Amino acid sequence: MTNITFESILQSALLKDSISPDDGVFLLRQTDPEAIAQIQFTANQLRQKQVGNTVTYVINRNINFTNICEQHCSFCAFRRDDGDADAYWLDWAQVLEKSTDAVHRNATEICMQGGLHPQAQINGKSLPYYLKLVETIKGEFPHLHLHAFSPQEIQFIARLDGISYIDVITALRDAGVGSMPGTAAEVLDDDVRRVLCPEKIDTATWLEIVSTAHQLGLPTTSTMLSGHIETPEQQIGHLEKLRSLQQTAIEKGYPARITEFIVLPFVGQEAPKSLRRRVGRDQPVLADSLLLTAVARIYLGNYIPNHQPSWVKLGLEGATEALNWGCNDIGGTLMEEHITTMAGAIGGTCMEVETLQNAISSLKRPYQQRDTLYRAIDNF
Repeated sequence: MTNITFESILQSALLKDSISPDDGVFLLRQTDPEAIAQIQFTANQLRQKQVGNTVTYVINRNINFTNICEQHCSFCAFRRDDGDADAYWLDWAQVLEKSTDAVHRNATEICMQGGLHPQAQINGKSLPYYLKLVETIKGEFPHLHLHAFSPQEIQFIARLDGISYIDVITALRDAGVGSMPGTAAEVLDDDVRRVLCPEKIDTATWLEIVSTAHQLGLPTTSTMLSGHIETPEQQIGHLEKLRSLQQTAIEKGYPARITEFIVLPFVGQEAPKSLRRRVGRDQPVLADSLLLTAVARIYLGNYIPNHQPSWVKLGLEGATEALNWGCNDIGGTLMEEHITTMAGAIGGTCMEVETLQNAISSLKRPYQQRDTLYRAIDNF
């Protein structure tokens, strides 16, 4: 491609045109600092046009209710087998205690996910256990938004109980789940998934479950685990699938959609040795993550306008820098975080609201607390 074509890709994006997969790969393959600076500039222009200058954040708490898991993903340092010395499984009182603490700290959201624990059942069924998790929180704190259970967990429940995805999602929605985390996506390419997470759902199943959630009125987020074995072509293929999914939700008038996109750079410090050796480093490469962040804004922004970095994975300084590369949200307080931290991430497990606000202010941009669905929360 000529430089004219490079300029035309960026100009097309600014004119609200969707760039092609080939265009996206071309942008990701840029190494010239001037070209990368132009990509960054374009991503920031699009962010300004699409969502403005304000940076949002959410006060939330993570609850990872168990680390016991039947699967063996090659990147995961969190999972344990039942009976391991450091395996855990929270009881109802512990879940409620963590939720109560979150409310006392002004949280508006509980984000809840866990390992795939085959014994997490009530009367021999999985769905009643998950419904009890929901009811434990919502019964005491009906105002809390419950952002819970990934597409992988939905498939796990449906498989064990012999019921449909629609049955599972409908029951969880009716019990009080307000939105679904778009995790377990890793990279939506089955060649990559066969190495990273061979026991996890395949790409088509992830897309089917998320689309079903949208049809049933349950918003979702979307993510990409990046910077391991995937190619730029596979990264753009992932973004293309997300964009198509959102286009379908819009065109068919589904009552819910994808609310945000999050780049999750691979942290390999404590990952299983086989993948760690293959990747060849322990911590994310910030420059690679920032370029992907900018290209994601260019590729998705017309359809998924909210973009968020991961301060857990990049550290607060890296996440703050990502706000200069197309992101408009700095994420949540989390209060506790186990999955990435156990992989060796250096970003920490909790952020105070003031710390997030100060990071945003350092860029001379205004901040705004939001809820899970990106509605502003008045602090006064």
